Amino acid sequence: MIRVLLTDDQPLVRHGLRVLITDHPGLEVAGEAANGDEAVRLADQLAPDVVMMDIRMPGMDGIEATRRITAGSGTPPKVLILTTFDDDEYVYGALRAGASGFLVKDMDMDQILTAVEIVAAGDGLIAPSVTRRLIAEFAARPAATPLPPRPVEGITAREREVLTLVGRGLSNAEIASQLHISMATAKAHVGRLLTKLDARDRVQLVIIAYELGLVTPLRG
Repeated sequence: MIRVLLTDDQPLVRHGLRVLITDHPGLEVAGEAANGDEAVRLADQLAPDVVMMDIRMPGMDGIEATRRITAGSGTPPKVLILTTFDDDEYVYGALRAGASGFLVKDMDMDQILTAVEIVAAGDGLIAPSVTRRLIAEFAARPAATPLPPRPVEGITAREREVLTLVGRGLSNAEIASQLHISMATAKAHVGRLLTKLDARDRVQLVIIAYELGLVTPLRG
């Protein structure tokens, strides 16, 4: 049973998620928090498997709460960001703080439930379309400047290609198609990148690709 801690300052949102999760086999609600302070406290007390985290909340926001939860001792819970992307300027910061996934509130309910299961299993989750929007959003900020591509130590030329495509938001299937390799080979390349770059999950690979200058978002 995957235990989920719901964190959102809107009671209606928490209620909707509670109903959704309660009706899904294999998932249960461990507790609810209305802000980051409560989320940190309950994550420690209840030891959930996954914390579904909003970003903008009164008091401690979701970024700081994510940072504190993922930095906890032992095996901290995974944090899955669930927010309104178009209104949020802090998604990149949340992922840097240790979130394992990113969802938007208008996603299909089945996708949200699947995301909880994927993140609980230890995999990162960030939809390709959201990845592209995330990078473009970050690049559009006044403080952000595109980084020149630079060498990546310890990876092959092919792995560098794969890292670039991961950074652009392509799935393993899309990577396989573009590089004319099998799905299993694409998956193996991603696995080796996770190991060589000491990345926790695919989300971190996206961030690394951007920070290395391998991904150059198009500006409107």
